[in-house]
Amino acid sequence: MKIDIAHVAKLANLKLTPKEEKDFEKQLSAILDYFKDLQKLNTEKVEPISNITGLQNVSREDEPKPSLSQEDALKNAPKIHNGFFEVDAIFQENE
Repeated sequence: MKIDIAHVAKLANLKLTPKEEKDFEKQLSAILDYFKDLQKLNTEKVEPISNITGLQNVSREDEPKPSLSQEDALKNAPKIHNGFFEVDAIFQENE
């Protein structure tokens, strides 16, 4: 299966070298081919399972804790504008 790995990398906001693109394209293609093989299995008599542990509604008590400072939260952000994360627009105008 041919994968447009450059497009996938762009969607994931990853900067890949040409070698990484080639390697990841092979790996992702192999994974997707494996899923094709799994689809061929006869699962007619297999009961659907959504939870194998038997646990339900496992949660913990809310405990207030100090949050990050604005400086700490933004220190690894690729782009910052007026003290906030800056992101590229996700909507495109139709021309």
